[in-house]
Amino acid sequence: MVSLQRKLLLWLLLPQLILWAAGGVATYRLAARYANGAIDASLVQSSRALLRQVKPIEHGLLIDFPRAAQEVLEADPKDRVMYTVSTPPGRFILGNSKLPLPPEAASHQLDTPYFYEGKVAPQPGTGGLSKQMRIVALYVPFGDVAEPNQTMLVQVARSSANREELARAILDDTLLPLSALVLAMSLVVLAGVRAGLAPLARLRREVESRAPNDLTPLKLDLAPIELRSLASALNQLLDSVRGQMGAQQRFIGDAAHQLRTPLAGLKSQTRLALESATDDAQRQRLALVHQSAARSAHLVAQLLTLARAEPGSGAALERSQFDLRPVLQEIVAQLVPRALRAGADLGIAPDQEGKAVPVFANAALLREALTNLIDNAIQYAGTAAEITVGATTDGQHALITVEDNGPGIAAADRERVFERFVRATDGGDGCGLGLAIVKEIVERHQGSITLSDALPHGLKVTLHLPST
Repeated sequence: MVSLQRKLLLWLLLPQLILWAAGGVATYRLAARYANGAIDASLVQSSRALLRQVKPIEHGLLIDFPRAAQEVLEADPKDRVMYTVSTPPGRFILGNSKLPLPPEAASHQLDTPYFYEGKVAPQPGTGGLSKQMRIVALYVPFGDVAEPNQTMLVQVARSSANREELARAILDDTLLPLSALVLAMSLVVLAGVRAGLAPLARLRREVESRAPNDLTPLKLDLAPIELRSLASALNQLLDSVRGQMGAQQRFIGDAAHQLRTPLAGLKSQTRLALESATDDAQRQRLALVHQSAARSAHLVAQLLTLARAEPGSGAALERSQFDLRPVLQEIVAQLVPRALRAGADLGIAPDQEGKAVPVFANAALLREALTNLIDNAIQYAGTAAEITVGATTDGQHALITVEDNGPGIAAADRERVFERFVRATDGGDGCGLGLAIVKEIVERHQGSITLSDALPHGLKVTLHLPST
């Protein structure tokens, strides 16, 4: 597919090339015409000078053609002038070569020069090739009392090579500055096209550099008039998508809020029923109901978190800089009882205690992300697992790690686990939203999340978040 820049350059440069070629052809023809005019003038002058050397007398012609005049005509070996005088026309009486007669269809007006092209055979003994010559023919009347109406033909020829050489020299002298001018114009056109398409390139880079969930309007300040309608249409589309996503988030949030109260009541009622039940079969059924209610409540809570983390949520855009260390310590302290119930050992890396880790983020959303990340490790690391949480900084980013020595996640599944409702194992009570929530929140902060192997076995999750 041809780009717009190439298409514009093609339409702008192609006419220049055509005009350059047409100018070259026109210049060559004009130069040839002027060269022919100059040569024709010299041929006429030479023919009349030669005619003056042939004088009619009483009983014939007196040829007064001294050797010096002959040498003048034949002085240039590269452009040797050939001449012939014949009377009647066709009967050679004077000259250095027999030239071809004018075409029969030519007008043979007396004392009027006629120009034509013809090939002249080389002189005997020279071994050369036939040459294309420019020839002038001049018919002159003469006569005496006995033969009053006689005609004498004077022919002078010159090689066409000099004419073509002169035309080429004029063409070269003309095309050289013309070519430089066309090249300069092409460079100006190229620079102009690039400058004209620069706003389009900026708009393309702005769209390409955006995250999939970035629905903020495009900037129209620097856009030219032709692009503002396109940018406005894109902004309207983004606004429509943002409105639809907002409606979807409100629906999820409203539905989740409506479900939280009955699910909490269901959990409480099943817990009371379990405490008062005496039949083993009944207790088993109530335990399954309680487990389902607990999972549903957990799913509702994660859906609410996901709705807050997605684009369009005001909380996701409010950021400030704070120290990550006390927040991380508080989250770990809150999750330690859950880790103990699961048989896991949860703690903070000892070599990182007391070190400030600045981060520029939304505190509520970051707390949700870290809680989900650590809770995910507690659920899937297994009994007797060791879970270590760490935080450090490299000056520009805050690095948060959650490392466990559990079964880990296969390399083939590490991209899939960030999708919603996708689980890499059948164990645990999760619903497949934990890592999706973490990734959504991290990307909203222009950060990144990576999964890698822990040594000697297990999983290491690393979050990169901006410090400022």
